[in-house]
Amino acid sequence: QVQLVESGGGLVQPGGSLTLSCAASGSIARINAMGWYRQAPGEQRELVATVFTGGVRKYAEAVEGRFTISRDSGANTVYLQMNSLKPEDTGVYFCNFKQLTPPVTDYWGQGTQVTVSS
Repeated sequence: QVQLVESGGGLVQPGGSLTLSCAASGSIARINAMGWYRQAPGEQRELVATVFTGGVRKYAEAVEGRFTISRDSGANTVYLQMNSLKPEDTGVYFCNFKQLTPPVTDYWGQGTQVTVSS
């Protein structure tokens, strides 16, 4: 089992920045990918950014160039640096760790609210 705890959400003005953190504990040796999803009110959860254990990063088109995902392997922590925030970035942000080998497993954090508003 893997436990994930997010932090760093809050209220920020358009154009501002926030950094989200996701601290992992438990059995993470078989984790292959770590990422962030978000869910706006009334919308489906969508992928924001992913980093694979080999170092490859992928971003949603809507955040490319503004958000940066990174990880501190020693601290078992994944970060999402969010710059030039827009109102449409508002939502609950969830940390996700994936085990891509059988049994394929998704682990989720509890979510942290990000609100971009003036």
